Amino acid sequence: MKYPLASSTWDEKEIKAIRSVIDKDMFSMGESVKKFENDFASFLSQKYCVMTSSGSTANLIATAALFYTKKDKLQKGDEVIVPAVSWSTTYFPLQQYGLKLKFVDIDLATLNYDLEALSSAVSSSTKMIVAVNLLGNPNDFDAIHAIIGDRKIILFEDNCESMGAIYKGKQAGTFGVMGTFSTFFSHHMATMEGGFVTTNDEELYHILLSLRAHGWTRNLPKKNHVSNKNNDWFEESFRFVLPGYNVRPVEMSGAIGIEQLKKLPNFIETRRKNAAKFTKLFENHPSFFIQKDVDCSSWFGFSLIIKPKSKLKRKDIVCKLKENGIECRPIVTGDFTQNEVMKYFDYEIHNNLKNARYLHKHGFFVGNSHVNLEREIELLCKVFETL
Repeated sequence: MKYPLASSTWDEKEIKAIRSVIDKDMFSMGESVKKFENDFASFLSQKYCVMTSSGSTANLIATAALFYTKKDKLQKGDEVIVPAVSWSTTYFPLQQYGLKLKFVDIDLATLNYDLEALSSAVSSSTKMIVAVNLLGNPNDFDAIHAIIGDRKIILFEDNCESMGAIYKGKQAGTFGVMGTFSTFFSHHMATMEGGFVTTNDEELYHILLSLRAHGWTRNLPKKNHVSNKNNDWFEESFRFVLPGYNVRPVEMSGAIGIEQLKKLPNFIETRRKNAAKFTKLFENHPSFFIQKDVDCSSWFGFSLIIKPKSKLKRKDIVCKLKENGIECRPIVTGDFTQNEVMKYFDYEIHNNLKNARYLHKHGFFVGNSHVNLEREIELLCKVFETL
């Protein structure tokens, strides 16, 4: 490919990190994972980070944790507001825990919530709002907090596509009671597979530690919010207190992550330079809308939505891009409610999803990367000139 969606962020440092784990001959979650968690918490200015096997499993245990606090924050049947455009595993844990999803339209400029639609969607039944920062773009959290006001509504943040994004000086993923991240290959940093949940809530942190590893007590501190641990290590070895999972990361992923995090600021700086080039060429394009940065995006990729007056057809564009070695994809899942899996959901659609449905038919995105893409973006522009 002349212009791939993503490229490897590894060099000899990551290979050396993998070898260090091999040399120790201890591959399951250990000290490297713990150090990476501490380093990432410092990067976010958060108290706690729990690494998982993926961003998807981060969403899973974060959702589950809300059901197991001393005073349960959520119960089966509660109404949760979600944007109509996100990745599948934003929604699946919510469905699997019996929550009722209310799908709300997105803004065609930011690709995050249509804030007017969100405001009108909140009801006396709303227990949680899931804020998804799409393609690197942080939400307008001042507006979301104003919509919530003094109501007891949980704010949960899916930041799996937007590591390093900033809203008014604060890292995206840290505005809600919990935030989730992904370290999959195509994301801002890569650890084979991996993800994180971050929180400042100690009780949720302890619940997450247990849920991540079988629902047992072994990984909990002696004083914790989940169980009364005794001093008998043998009895505590296989003591189960929550209906958990095994979504632990491997030690190699932790070791790789330590090195990747050192590079992350430079990765994001390059992504923003690429975005400046892309924006300069496409912000006034006669045929496409591009994403509007809410504050300080980390630019996961570059979205393009065909304007209503354009005669271009997405199918033709996709073929032309493929012919010229340019990878592209739908904008995340498009309008997620168009998927057959919805038959398993308890849900409603608030008003209409006109923007999500327009994006679903007319939108696509191309990649961004940690390396300079000036030539690739210029190639993209030249290919569009031939349409």
